[in-house]
Amino acid sequence: MKRVLRVRGRSRRFPAGLVLATTLVGATAILGPAPAAASPGTTLRCAELAGREIPASAIGLPTRGGRVGSASLATQTVGGETVEYCNVGASLFPVDPSAPDIRLQLAMPRDWNHNAMMFGGGGYNGTIPSIAQNMPFGRPDQPAPLARGYATFASDSGHQAGPAGSLDGSFGMNDEALRNFAAGDALKKTHDAARYLIRRGYGAEPGRTFFAGGSTGGREALVVAQRWPDDFDGVISAYPAWNNTAEILHLGYLAQVMSRPGAFPGPDKQTLLYNSVIAACDGRDGLQDHTVSNLDGCDFDPRTLRCPRGADTGPTCLSDAQLTSVIAASTPFVWPYRIASGERYYPGFPLLSGADMRTPILGFGTSAPANPMPVTSGYGVQYWDQWVKYFLTRDPGHNSLDVDPRRPGKWLPRISHLSTIQDRNNSDLRPFARSGGKLLLLHGAADELVSHRSTNDYYRRVLDTVGPRQASEFMRYYLVPGANHANFGAPAFAANWDSLSALERWVEKGQPPVAPVAVDGRNGRTRPLCEYPGWPKYRSGDPDNAQSFVCVR
Repeated sequence: MKRVLRVRGRSRRFPAGLVLATTLVGATAILGPAPAAASPGTTLRCAELAGREIPASAIGLPTRGGRVGSASLATQTVGGETVEYCNVGASLFPVDPSAPDIRLQLAMPRDWNHNAMMFGGGGYNGTIPSIAQNMPFGRPDQPAPLARGYATFASDSGHQAGPAGSLDGSFGMNDEALRNFAAGDALKKTHDAARYLIRRGYGAEPGRTFFAGGSTGGREALVVAQRWPDDFDGVISAYPAWNNTAEILHLGYLAQVMSRPGAFPGPDKQTLLYNSVIAACDGRDGLQDHTVSNLDGCDFDPRTLRCPRGADTGPTCLSDAQLTSVIAASTPFVWPYRIASGERYYPGFPLLSGADMRTPILGFGTSAPANPMPVTSGYGVQYWDQWVKYFLTRDPGHNSLDVDPRRPGKWLPRISHLSTIQDRNNSDLRPFARSGGKLLLLHGAADELVSHRSTNDYYRRVLDTVGPRQASEFMRYYLVPGANHANFGAPAFAANWDSLSALERWVEKGQPPVAPVAVDGRNGRTRPLCEYPGWPKYRSGDPDNAQSFVCVR
């Protein structure tokens, strides 16, 4: 049996007898001298960080150390509040000299609350996320972490994107850069380097360290909980692309299907499909509001939109080829072979975001996949195209439509290997729980880029592994009806929730979220956040007030 000893917000495991010995002889005898406790008067030594070397010994994974390139005081308005902080830019050097550096940024506010917040990225990363940002699905009327006094930090995950930005996968040609991004190695390296600089800048360790991210950042949030359970006290994972290879295989299948002659459903067809789903399913939660909350009650069959004799006769129907694309997107894709991560399928996407909401359904984009891949095609198929060129074949000239995810042939061994790096699917979060960690999972039910069904799947796996009772002690999952990917465009419900305050109360006071409420950022209406598999059913009263709804299963 092991118990957990909390030391300034972090957890270290020791046998029970050793914990007793610590109580008797003092923690210093076991752990060595601890950093000086942070106090309200902590002095920020910004100028001393400029040019400082970051020793490789301070980082828990292999590097050649790093160096601070710049450190200067800055003043910035963050959510209406003026914040003075030390703006630190640093680079971490790879073991492989041909690999790119990891570039990180750290903001150390003068009025420090003695805690730290790390942010995740998006897409293929390649740029440093804003250290002044709010939480994913965060409320704009609540202070962002930097304005709350957090030391905030983030990195580009170990490569620098070109003009394609988050769709630049060219770094995948290098093994170390690939692991930094896909396996999450850069997360540990960045975390350890930032803590080293915080310790040097303030003379004290952070009391609590949190992580927040969405999409790729949501996957990174789960990575840190799975791989380094002692490093973070609280994690917010929004719309996480945790089974990255599995989703990519599905996206590749969709790219092939939609590239066939006449198979791509253009924006008018996407609008037709979205409106038809809403007409069929809205109201099954008790309210006509363009927001489908009762997902299990939505059994719309797109074949009801079939054109006469299956030919494309205009914007009022779908041809047989277009129906094939829509059905392929909305149903599970199961591949008939084994990959090393153990994943067997991707669950498909809901038909709940549409072009009339100014968001192309499922990330289809406005033009069909082709070779070369058009920039007007969907984000997902462009992501597939980059993966094939730089992760799979490592041939920038390779036609991604020539790789069939159903029958990959000679590429199967490489796909299987990549799955061990990209599918971060460890459902045993008990080490994270034993360290005192808390996890908030969030996903929009109308997400067009990362299927909420996939997050449902991971959540159920954790419950099966850990047990529902123990899982409830450290994890909550909220599925938000009407919310799409990162509130892009104009979703049916632009979800905003002060998740950070909820996480702080849970970590610091042991108070889990109780009856949380989300605000629609477009019009201010509110809805209860129902713990999955619950959903908000309209009862009576003001339809714009969360009090008028009840969470049901």
